[in-house]
Amino acid sequence: MAATPSSMLPLGTAMPHFSLPDAVSESLYEMPRSPASRGTVIAFICNHCPYVKHMIDSLVDFANEYRDRGIQVLAISSNDVERYPEDSSDMMALLAQKHFFGFPYLYDETQEIAKAFQAECTPDFYLFNEKSILVYRGRFDNSTPGNGEPVTGSDLRKAVESLLKGNAISGEQYPSIGCSIKWKLH
Repeated sequence: MAATPSSMLPLGTAMPHFSLPDAVSESLYEMPRSPASRGTVIAFICNHCPYVKHMIDSLVDFANEYRDRGIQVLAISSNDVERYPEDSSDMMALLAQKHFFGFPYLYDETQEIAKAFQAECTPDFYLFNEKSILVYRGRFDNSTPGNGEPVTGSDLRKAVESLLKGNAISGEQYPSIGCSIKWKLH
């Protein structure tokens, strides 16, 4: 498994507009038309990545914990499903049900949204404030498969807590490390 870092979209960037289908409900989800009252976390994930598998239950716990505090979580998979069929919409729905996702798991079939976010790896996280402006991008925490560090979500949690308290979010942000997004071959 080759480790790929995130590209670190510039802070202050407006959330790219998107309309994507939820793998579970099959309904379209449009952003930033439906921003949360306090902020939105966009998580680029996929089904087969060991880095995602390592932290998926903690992501579900994180989303459940912050939902009632006005933070919504949206997960997006952008992988090429022809080469990686385990990342198909049907398989996404099964993963979401297995792990009791309390958030939409959106399918970016064209990969245009991953490109708009400059997403490079899974998992990769983006926190937007209530005005849909990027205030954090990077890793969940410093835990990776095999490094022995516990999965806590500490980096993203610190940013969310600062946002909720109205405090400045530290500019010291670290890239996420994970599997590369599996781009379609043209």
